[in-house]
Amino acid sequence: GLLHECNSARATYLFQQDKYYDVSYDTGDKSVQCGRKVDAFKLWVFMKLHGLETLEARVDDAFNTSRYFCEQVKKRPGFKLVCEPQCTNVCFWYIPPSLRDQPQTGEWWVKIAKVAPELKTRMVMKGSLMIGYQPLAYKNLVNFFRMVTTCYPTPTEEDMDFVIDEIERLGAEL
Repeated sequence: GLLHECNSARATYLFQQDKYYDVSYDTGDKSVQCGRKVDAFKLWVFMKLHGLETLEARVDDAFNTSRYFCEQVKKRPGFKLVCEPQCTNVCFWYIPPSLRDQPQTGEWWVKIAKVAPELKTRMVMKGSLMIGYQPLAYKNLVNFFRMVTTCYPTPTEEDMDFVIDEIERLGAEL
């Protein structure tokens, strides 16, 4: 318990408590910077090996696919942006067919709050995706997905289409 006591930031967006498995296995809150101790070293090694141009291209790809993903979320029925993205994070809700075209009452939002945890469980059990979700209680926002495009492996538009399609497949009967 000492490592947890010394290092815990209690970041609810990283360590949700409503997972289908024992959350004591989430060890990130027990280490300095949630396991990011050697990020500067990794960056230096990457730049020595690949150069600044490769890094720039990968960052550009991550931003481009993030924008593409955001546009797809806006177009697809059943997807709703939480807010316009900043950086490469796209925050959104998936609204299953059974909850579409219903008034957004308090009861409706209680049901929506359960969608992301259930879908993440299905993704993990199937082995197809791993997308984080979180609530922001201080903004009265229930659980939503937080899709973060990364620089490696290089994300593609096809990857982003797969994510949206898979969410639709796994959540169709919710």
